[in-house]
Amino acid sequence: MAMTVAHIAGSSDGVPLRIQLQQVERRRKLKAFTLVLPLLLFILIAFVLPIGRMIFNAVHDDTLLRLMPRTMAELRGWEGKDDLPDEAVYAALAGDLKEAWAQKTAAAIGKRMNYELPGIGSQVVSSARKARELAAGPYKTALIDINPLWGQHKLWSLLKRGTSGYTAYYLLRSVDFQYGPDSQIVPSPHENAIFRDVFLRTLGISIGVTVATLLLGFPVAHLLAKLPPKSSNLLMIMVVLPFWTSLLVRTTAWVVLLQRHGLVNDTLMTLHLISQPAELIFNRLGTIIAMTHIQLPFTLLPIYSVMKTISPNFVRAARSLGAGPFYAFWKVYFPLTMPGIAAGCLLTFILCLGYYITPALVGGPADQMVSYFVAHYTNEELNWGMASALGAILLTATLLLYYVFNKLVGLEQIKMG
Repeated sequence: MAMTVAHIAGSSDGVPLRIQLQQVERRRKLKAFTLVLPLLLFILIAFVLPIGRMIFNAVHDDTLLRLMPRTMAELRGWEGKDDLPDEAVYAALAGDLKEAWAQKTAAAIGKRMNYELPGIGSQVVSSARKARELAAGPYKTALIDINPLWGQHKLWSLLKRGTSGYTAYYLLRSVDFQYGPDSQIVPSPHENAIFRDVFLRTLGISIGVTVATLLLGFPVAHLLAKLPPKSSNLLMIMVVLPFWTSLLVRTTAWVVLLQRHGLVNDTLMTLHLISQPAELIFNRLGTIIAMTHIQLPFTLLPIYSVMKTISPNFVRAARSLGAGPFYAFWKVYFPLTMPGIAAGCLLTFILCLGYYITPALVGGPADQMVSYFVAHYTNEELNWGMASALGAILLTATLLLYYVFNKLVGLEQIKMG
């Protein structure tokens, strides 16, 4: 009896069975973690770190702090009121301008200041070139004589904000606000206030495409779920066929189809439905048509996968109890498809928010979405702060919508069958 209890409580080496089981469980978890470690590293390097860097760039800019260290150090003691800084600050500015010209960084300083005060970039470079000739003070009068720019209070307010490596300028600019002459937050001028319209346009196009893909995809998914496997498999190949070509090729194909003398216009005119070519491209209509075609499978497939799990006996039972065809569909079948509808629409909507190629090729100037401006600031103006701020706001809006969706629908309700 004692030997039996010993064998149950532990092994022959005296280690309790409970400890052995814990050791086996730890080894199992370690093996599982080792298997997923490459994927975790890939997500960290390719996803988490770039997003973190983008958010950091949206609020961080130490250009002035790094390239004008003397001026920034002296400006920390300036209160930033209506009066101009004292002689010591101007002396530090003269030294920084001389150093910037020698190190060829004057253009970078001018570019950064030009973001907030358009048109002064070249003046900063010119001042740095002329400051080389300043041998002794008083520097305040000399620099103002070189360029009256250095006697403007709004410029010194800008430099005062540069004493910190963190700035809200890019985020403010992304929602059509900016700093005023005394560093107060004011609305951007009407001619520069474009980004709120851009975000609303992006949201509107994304909602329109999502609704269009749902209206087109739901009947097709229902048909695929009801057909015999041989027929449904053939139709499913046609649904996923666009995935075999690149996004650029599919978008270019719509340019050919929708142009004034393209296949669509020629067909409509042949059928005498229109008397002259319709404007189907380089406008909002063309953008929504092309994006709907590209996004349709992303909405259809989740709905189809849920429909395949719905037993036809549910509708038959409702019909046998006296419900009409539409009532049985609306009250019994349709609610069961809601998880697939929610998943497909959410996926399509989030993908639409980041569209760039299709609106750029098929849309007009008034149809460009947020991603176009992110690419513009990244590739053309090299303004990483504005690009990061726009991307951060778009990411925040997406996460907020995702949170609202989770509260209203619940992610636990989305099961793909």
